[in-house]
Amino acid sequence: MSYHPDPELNRLNVLGGALASCCFDPITGYYRDGFCHTGYADVGLHTVCAQMTSEFLSFSQRVGNDLTTPLPEVGFAGLQPGDFWCICVTRWVEAYQHQVAPPVKIHACHESVLQFVELETLMEYAV
Repeated sequence: MSYHPDPELNRLNVLGGALASCCFDPITGYYRDGFCHTGYADVGLHTVCAQMTSEFLSFSQRVGNDLTTPLPEVGFAGLQPGDFWCICVTRWVEAYQHQVAPPVKIHACHESVLQFVELETLMEYAV
């Protein structure tokens, strides 16, 4: 049985409001519940709700995380530009540093993202 985030500790977004869902089609989130919650088991901190772009998907593949190739054995159909997905905050920062950061659904980004990225920077990428 895997650890599921405590809803009392994981309900706020970067704006201080209720954490909105990121995406249900495809179903995203470390816990595959549609939200960018986090918890002890989520060592990658999948807390940024990002809208995939071809530039980001190519970058992610180049640095070792292929998000486009389907993995049916784990129920992953692969992502396409336009899809929303909970990505690791450190990968978003890395993409930002390489000028390929994807847009974010600001109300669906977990409050812990602010430990890595300033709110003003995130707002520049908000869709």
